[in-house]
Amino acid sequence: MAFSVRLEGLDKRFGRGAREVHAVRDLTLEIGEREFFTFVGPSGCGKTTMLRIIAGLDRDYQGTVSRRSGGVTAMVFQEPRLLPWRTVDQNVRLVAPHASEAKLATLFDTLELAPHRWHYPGELSLGLARRAALARAFAVEASLLILDEPFVSLDDALAARLRGELVKLIDSRPVTTLLVTHDVEEAIGLADRLFLLSHAPAHIIAELPINGRGAASAGRAAAIKAEVARLTEAVRPEPSVSSVAGERR
Repeated sequence: MAFSVRLEGLDKRFGRGAREVHAVRDLTLEIGEREFFTFVGPSGCGKTTMLRIIAGLDRDYQGTVSRRSGGVTAMVFQEPRLLPWRTVDQNVRLVAPHASEAKLATLFDTLELAPHRWHYPGELSLGLARRAALARAFAVEASLLILDEPFVSLDDALAARLRGELVKLIDSRPVTTLLVTHDVEEAIGLADRLFLLSHAPAHIIAELPINGRGAASAGRAAAIKAEVARLTEAVRPEPSVSSVAGERR
């Protein structure tokens, strides 16, 4: 399989001296074309930093990041980041000015946004705003789609509906997808492969194949969840002396 993204020895630090923060450490991996790939790790471990580097939004790092030439990258952030003075339709057309009306109509129908095309972001619920952010990302027909916890803070039923709509969109075109999530069940339901990340600085603890995106048996899903829990517990950082002392006071 041809690669879509390749990371070799990726290392990222913020600040200097006593204020230096080591966010990503010696991360090496390869993602194949049309693969759905997920990173699971604890909050604050460096997942978003890593995605920003892959997307080309942060170029201050050590190591090598290679992306397939000629492709377009789209990113859906944790927050929808819609322009409040533009309607949903205008937000989408801003990134895809040459998209046909037929294409956009199909996209809005798939995401159940058709009744809200002329609404402004301030008139939308969080779930609708997240749908609009997905529509904006898919309108550009990206070859690489990066998703940074796009369903966080949504109720379970709505998140499940949006995951289903995401799968329909991905299955309708050739796209490589990277998803960051803290939800292991979400990862199992969407991804082809799961990469488990450590506490900061982020590095790979394990690679777990899902064996068929969205088609893992109940037994396989349970085994993956148990393995993630075991590995996460095994590398849990020890509390600092100061924090232990504080707990005893």
